[in-house]
Amino acid sequence: MTSQRNILGVSAFYHDSAAAILSRGEIVAAAQEERFSRKKHDPRFPKHAISYCMEEAFIEAEDLALVAFYDNTPLTIDRIIRNSTTVSPQGEECFSNALKSALGGKLHLRESLKNVLGQDRPLWFVDHHISHSASAFFPSPFEEAAVVTADGVGEHATLSIGYGSGNTLDLISEINYPHSLGLLYSAFTFYCGFKVNSGEYKLMGLAPYGKPIYADLIERHLIDIKEDGSFALNMAYFDFPLGQSMISEKFCDLFGGPARERESVISRREMDLAASVQAVTEKIMLLITNHARKLTGSKNLCMAGGVALNCVATGKIWNFGDFDQIWVQPAAGDAGGALGAALYADHVGLGSKRTVQARGSQNASYLGRRYSPGSIQAVLDREKVVYAQADNVEARNRLIAKALADGLIVGHFSGRMEFGPRALGARSIIGDPRSVEMQSKMNLSIKFRESFRPFAPIIKYDRVSDYFDFQHESPYMLVVAPVNEARRTDFELNLNEDNMDMIKIVNHPRSDIPAVTHVDFSARLQTVHPEDNPELYGLLNEFENLTGVPVLVNTSFNVRGEPIVESPADALRCFFRTEMDLLILENFLIFKDKQAARDTDMSWKGEFELD
Repeated sequence: MTSQRNILGVSAFYHDSAAAILSRGEIVAAAQEERFSRKKHDPRFPKHAISYCMEEAFIEAEDLALVAFYDNTPLTIDRIIRNSTTVSPQGEECFSNALKSALGGKLHLRESLKNVLGQDRPLWFVDHHISHSASAFFPSPFEEAAVVTADGVGEHATLSIGYGSGNTLDLISEINYPHSLGLLYSAFTFYCGFKVNSGEYKLMGLAPYGKPIYADLIERHLIDIKEDGSFALNMAYFDFPLGQSMISEKFCDLFGGPARERESVISRREMDLAASVQAVTEKIMLLITNHARKLTGSKNLCMAGGVALNCVATGKIWNFGDFDQIWVQPAAGDAGGALGAALYADHVGLGSKRTVQARGSQNASYLGRRYSPGSIQAVLDREKVVYAQADNVEARNRLIAKALADGLIVGHFSGRMEFGPRALGARSIIGDPRSVEMQSKMNLSIKFRESFRPFAPIIKYDRVSDYFDFQHESPYMLVVAPVNEARRTDFELNLNEDNMDMIKIVNHPRSDIPAVTHVDFSARLQTVHPEDNPELYGLLNEFENLTGVPVLVNTSFNVRGEPIVESPADALRCFFRTEMDLLILENFLIFKDKQAARDTDMSWKGEFELD
C-alpha cells in the first residue's frame, strides 16, 4: 500500500491520549489509550492505541506518509513562560511543574514514536484548536460550516471560531488563556467536590436539582460577558495560573465557605452552584455560536473541545440558535485531537480532496476493535464460563429483548468499540426504560456511582419525536432534549428543600419512560439509524415488538473509576463484579444465574441450551 495517504494522528501528555489513522482519506481506526491500559483518562503516550490502529489499517511504519501531533509544543511553552512571568514570583512551582510536563513526554515524542513504529517518520505539529476544529469539520456531513471550539486551554486559545469549506479550514477569532470557559466550569467542578477533567459530567447532571441563584453573582464578580459572547475572567477569584488550586480564597468567600469534600453529602449549595454555572455556560455558548453564525454566514455549525460535550448547552443551541444543522465531534475532548490532527494534515497539509458523506465520514464513531467469535470463545473456555450461543443476530436480539422486557440488566458487547467518551451500544449496559427503579439500581448496584446521575435513552431515529421534543437525529448522545409533555407524569421537584432524599426522587416516576427521564423532564438522546448500527436498530425493533416501546436505557459498560471495557476479558470482569444479569459477547450469551453450574474440569466447555 502506498504511503501517500496513510496518516497517523496522536494526542498525548495532558489527558485522554489517543491515536487515529487515515488511509486514502478514510478514517480507518481511532481509540483512546485508556481502553487498553485500563487507566481512566490515561495521558501517557498511546503506544497501545497506535499499535491497534496500525493493525486495523494493515500497514507497517514504512507505509505512513507522516505522523500528526495534536499540539504545538513551542507555543505551549511560550504560554507557560508568559503565565509564569505574569504571576511571578508566586508561580515558580507552577512554572517548574508545567515546564516538566510540556518538555517531558513531548520532548521525547520522536523517540516514543520510533519505539512503537520501529523507525522515524515525518512528524507534523498541528495547533491544538486547529486539531479540535478539524476533528469537528472534516468528518461532518457539511460542505461548509462555522466551527466553534471551546475547552480549558490549548497553546494559548481557550475558545475559537473558525470556518471550514471543502478541504480548507481557518480560525478567524479566538479568546486566549487565562480567560477560559472550560476552566470556569472546572473551577465549579472542583468547588463542588468533583474531580477536574472528569467530574464535569457530574456537575451537569446535578444542575437540574438546583436553582441558578448564583448566576448573577458569577456574572457580576467572576466573568464579564459581552454581547458577542466574548468574556474575561476576574483572575482575583482563580488560582489555576499559580498551579496550586483552581480557586482562590476570594472565590470561597464569595460563595460562603470552603469547597465540598469529595464523597461528602451533596448540599443545597452544590446543587444551586451547579445550576448557576450551567446557566452561565449555556448563555455564553449560545451567544458565541450566534456570533459565529454572523461572522461566517453559515447555517451549519460544527463543535469540538471539552465544552462541546456539555450536551445541555448543545440542546439550547439547537432550540434557540440560528442554525439549520449541528454536528458535534463525538470525541470532542483531547482524544479527538488525534483524529483532527491527522485530518488537517491530510486535507490542508497534503491538499487531499475531501469527500462529503450524507451521514458524515466517521463510521458512526465505531472505530475500535471488533473481536472474532473464536477469540471470544477462547476466553470463555479458559475462564470456564457457562454460555450459550445464538444462531444469528436476529435470534440473539429476540433473546435480549425478552430478557430486557423481563427486567434483566444486560451488558452489551457487540461490534467495533466506540471512539469517544460515550458508549453508543457497542460497549453498553442496557435496560428497560419503563422501570421506575432502574436508574437507582444501575447507579448503585452496577455503576457504583452517585444515585442522582441520569441515564440516556437510545431510540429508533424515526420515532424520536414520538417521545421527545426534538425533530433531528442525535447519533452520538450529545444533545439533551425534553420528554414530550404528554408522556410526563405528575412530578414536581422541590428546589427549596435543603436535604433531598435523592433515592426517593430518582425512584419517583416522571414519565412513562422513567429510567431515562431526568428530574427536569430532560433526556440525553442517542438516536439509532440502521445505516449506522443495524444490529442495535434491530434490537430496538425486537423490544418494541414485545413492549410497544422503541426505547432502551443505555449507559457505558464500566464501573465508576474505570474506563469503558475494551476486550471480552474486560467485559467478563465487569459483569461478575456487578449485578448485571446477562452478558452479550457478540453471539455468546452468559446468564449469571447459570454460573452456579460451572464444572471444575478444565476441559469442560461450559455450554448450555437456550430456552
